[in-house]
Amino acid sequence: MNQIAGSLLQVSGLNQFYGGSHILWDVNLDVPEGSCVCLMGRNGMGKTTLLKCVMGLLPASDGDVTFADKPLLTQPAEARAGLGIGYVPQGREIFPLLSVEENLQLAVSCRRDRSPAILQRVYEIFPVLKQMGRRRGGDLSGGQQQQLAIGRALVLEPRLLILDEPTEGIQPNIVREIGDIIIRLNREQGLTVLLVEQKLPFARRVATDFRIIEKGRIVAADSIDNLTDDLTRRHLTV
Repeated sequence: MNQIAGSLLQVSGLNQFYGGSHILWDVNLDVPEGSCVCLMGRNGMGKTTLLKCVMGLLPASDGDVTFADKPLLTQPAEARAGLGIGYVPQGREIFPLLSVEENLQLAVSCRRDRSPAILQRVYEIFPVLKQMGRRRGGDLSGGQQQQLAIGRALVLEPRLLILDEPTEGIQPNIVREIGDIIIRLNREQGLTVLLVEQKLPFARRVATDFRIIEKGRIVAADSIDNLTDDLTRRHLTV
């Protein structure tokens, strides 16, 4: 596979089956370094399946995935974080019975240096996490849980942050706050971001590029400024 110049993550010819169903069809996807790419599409089109294949949580039938020029599909799922990929799944999947601090400390234990110094940076980005450090994760609001999930991923100082539906079920003021944080991480700190997002205004605000998936195939890819009303009507409106 020829690596696209400047791509941090590249997916090429990826196929995935679930039971007898063909879910992903020869998917090609590139995420340029320093970009914020929004993967868009109606429900059931394969967005989350694609992210799970990238993370090694679902097996790909064939194709290639490279990250920083290194093949990913031969790596076990647990190796992805160590390679520099942070992943915040749909539903967040924090540990509800552990405190905020304990959730973050678990991520610290996965760092090679096991240094807690990184927590100060996370608390600067998400002050609410420091304020609620002793509160159980399950007692947080949806927006606070999302901030905890993103903060936990940032503990590992990833080169690529993957977010699956980061605004789902979150009150509008926190949605804007999460958007501000994504913009800050991407544009000020150079973190590459790949996110799945259904809210068009949010996507237009935070993303630099878009990729549209329909019935398991990428059907459009361009700068977010070129996401036209026609593309929206044909591929995104319900």
